[in-house]
Amino acid sequence: MLNQNQTPLLDALKANAARPHAPFYTPGHKQGEGIPQPLTDLLGKAVFRADLTELADLDNLFAPQGVIQEAQQLAAEAFGASQTWFLVNGSTCGVEAAILATCGTGDKIILPRNVHSSAIAGLILSGAIPIFLNPEYDPVLDIAHSITPHAVESALQQHPDAKAVLTVYPTYYGVCGNLNAIASITHQYNIPLLVDEAHGAHFAFHPELPTPALTAGADLTVQSIHKVLGAMTQASMLHIQGNRIDSDRISKALQLLQSTSPSYLLLASLDAARQQMALQGKILMSRTLQLAEEARTRISEIPGLSVLKMPRLGASLGFLALDKTRLTVTVSGLGLTGFEADEILDEKFAVTAEFASLQHLTLIISLGNTPADIEQLVQGFTTLAKEYRRTNLTVKSHLWQDLFTTQCHALCCSPREAFFAVSEILPLIETNKHICAEIVCPYPPGIPVLMPGEVITKSVLDYLQQIQAKGGFISGCNDTTLKTLKVVK
Repeated sequence: MLNQNQTPLLDALKANAARPHAPFYTPGHKQGEGIPQPLTDLLGKAVFRADLTELADLDNLFAPQGVIQEAQQLAAEAFGASQTWFLVNGSTCGVEAAILATCGTGDKIILPRNVHSSAIAGLILSGAIPIFLNPEYDPVLDIAHSITPHAVESALQQHPDAKAVLTVYPTYYGVCGNLNAIASITHQYNIPLLVDEAHGAHFAFHPELPTPALTAGADLTVQSIHKVLGAMTQASMLHIQGNRIDSDRISKALQLLQSTSPSYLLLASLDAARQQMALQGKILMSRTLQLAEEARTRISEIPGLSVLKMPRLGASLGFLALDKTRLTVTVSGLGLTGFEADEILDEKFAVTAEFASLQHLTLIISLGNTPADIEQLVQGFTTLAKEYRRTNLTVKSHLWQDLFTTQCHALCCSPREAFFAVSEILPLIETNKHICAEIVCPYPPGIPVLMPGEVITKSVLDYLQQIQAKGGFISGCNDTTLKTLKVVK
């Protein structure tokens, strides 16, 4: 057992920041002396004294032998991994590295169609061929959930030469599929199970939270420590266990994807966040769960509102758990879209959600929230229901279902081939039946509706236009106004 009280990287950074010396190395601001005054006024000087480069005492992220190595070993033990890598380019580079380390050009990988855009980037970089699976779908709530063990088993029977399976656990809505069963099925083919666990970094620290991906049998998992724990934005981790994945290929892939000038502020925040959870995780998560339950109970009692609950999901679809710290509120009963409710809550009541969709608002309740936050949230929803209610909202309820059933079978070439193909830009109304050459997704949550290599269909165009008309934001594509799309020429 390692001493989880230690913070080797944080301590080394603190010592070097305080050491008097004449700095003739990057960054150019020289421990804050050259920082513009408005930035110093906002952040103070201390943060810039610690904004250091790869000095001898601070180790090297790509060849760690000192304090970074020690910090990663402590993290591996705390999160239940055999080896851990710190990520300064977010979980995005971790998902990309996972695909690069397991798949080459022409190799097949099985994954859900509602993956994050980082997985699509991984396909483009690696040249892998996606075998997409339809996620289970709730037509009443218009929410796509997880893939099921049965879907994975069927895909592997049809594609026994697949090199890996990738799944999302939990989804952005906090839904957790039967990862134990998926891992068991995947391992029968002696291939690795890769997990995008960006929103599940807290699972290892409380028994009332869903089973962590590694405990459920995943070979690799990527976690956004910054999303739900106490690290700085962009600070994430990649964990592996077992021998199905070559750790050297992970290291080499990350060298391609991460900056050669990593931020030690981000790295040190990972060290500190790990120590915090290792020592106080259960207490912090108990408090968080209590706040989340109070919010869920009180909001569910407000007329016109409902919250996503586990009984509705049902184990029959292969869903075993719901992250209770994730709160999805259906607002369509108020005659409002999620986008409208989000704008009202933010502007009128200073309550800001994680993301909005046509019918819902999804909120992250974490260790940083307070009872005052919950009170403000509940009061905001209470007033929203009383003062902003309109006649019932009519929303086409099968949009996601239309998209996934048509799109999963419309890949004409690999994402890499389409991405690098000769392309042209056409008016949106002229792109039907063309092959898409770019990633197009409403953000957040960053799930692509179109990706390079897919045939553009009328249902997709209708969906994107409705999202935009209701106040959503389209990202990933060259023209975010959605007047044009890039297609293969």
